[in-house]
Amino acid sequence: MTYRRHAEVKPAAAPWIEEIPAHWDERPFYAVAKERRAKNIGMKEDNLLSLSYGNIVRKDINTPNGLLPESFETYQIVEPDDVVFRLTDLQNDKRSLRSAICPERGIITSAYLAVRSEGVLPGFMNYLMRAYDVQKVFYSMGGGLRQSLGFEDLRRMSVVAPDPDEQAAIVAFLDRETGRIDGLIEKKTRFIALLKEKRAAVITHAVTKGIDPDTPMKEGPFKALGQIPEQWDVSPVGRSLRLSRKTVGQRHDQFKLLSLTTRGVIERDISENFGKFPESFDTYQEVQPGNFVFCLFDIDETPRTVGLSTLPGMITGAYAVFGCQSPAYASYLYYLFLHLDTCKGLKPFYTGLRKTIRPPKFSAIRIPYPPEEEALRIVDHIETQTSKIDYLITKSERSIDLLRKKRAALITAAVTGKIDVRAAA
Repeated sequence: MTYRRHAEVKPAAAPWIEEIPAHWDERPFYAVAKERRAKNIGMKEDNLLSLSYGNIVRKDINTPNGLLPESFETYQIVEPDDVVFRLTDLQNDKRSLRSAICPERGIITSAYLAVRSEGVLPGFMNYLMRAYDVQKVFYSMGGGLRQSLGFEDLRRMSVVAPDPDEQAAIVAFLDRETGRIDGLIEKKTRFIALLKEKRAAVITHAVTKGIDPDTPMKEGPFKALGQIPEQWDVSPVGRSLRLSRKTVGQRHDQFKLLSLTTRGVIERDISENFGKFPESFDTYQEVQPGNFVFCLFDIDETPRTVGLSTLPGMITGAYAVFGCQSPAYASYLYYLFLHLDTCKGLKPFYTGLRKTIRPPKFSAIRIPYPPEEEALRIVDHIETQTSKIDYLITKSERSIDLLRKKRAALITAAVTGKIDVRAAA
């Protein structure tokens, strides 16, 4: 759809907006928003809310996940149509969406700023603050070590305000258009989930059943493997993987920092402020290309517990680094442990509250070993099949990224007067 521009414009006081329609007003934030200050003293409310990915969502107040306060009486009460901001830690986190409109009455941490709109429709305020958020307006306002903002810091922030009828038209237009975009994103997200399930199924079948459909089968060494081909050997992990305990010590400045993520072992920018770094990297472990990196604690909660590094570098000593003594099995074992990671198949070997497998016990776990030539054929089959799936996943993810950018751009254009939505209706 092609959108018309407003016929007459004027310079905006807010530099991030540049210009607004000639008939629009600009007002300071304090003139259109009032801070909520209702504390939950006496536990008047127990509907626990949280700001997550630009939306206000419910949380179970009785589930001890995350950091919880000693008392929810310190939380603040929010009402439907309040706009909530998370304006803390601006220096270290420049990726999160920091505002959202509240759909219901509940309680939320007092670390957040909650405001009610006055003279501006709540829906318009919500979209306008999302546009400010996406344009990183708040990041230039922070002060202090954590770069946090409160209501007083936003008091004189310029807020554009068309008349109520045009605000309503903008909200209706954005509800309709972003709803369409969100529907497309949801379909593509479901498609990606199905592709990932198919990818995991390809790996699972190949590493546990092989690629010959007529081969006789026998029971595997533990439940997550099911039946395996009869001719496959069953031997300890330690047959191929040897624990490495080589720390970098004072040589740490010679190594790149690595991290185990859902994408595998990747290089991390040590100059970034995201996350926590130790005072010294001396205890970090050396990693060479071809080394396995395992997270053998909190296994159920860890999104990815195995990586096969293609990079040299160093990684936290909390992880277990193994060298592979049988290069022909390296990729096969990687895919096998990916399967076991996906289904949390090593659960029988966990111990303790942290669900930990100590390296000696891990090395003793008996796993299937196909003949070397078959292992290589299995890896080739997996990589041929998954490369097609990965292409579709990447293509769909790019499409979602473009849709999200289009959504953000459309919101910004509508609420700052760059397009006339009434002409598009």
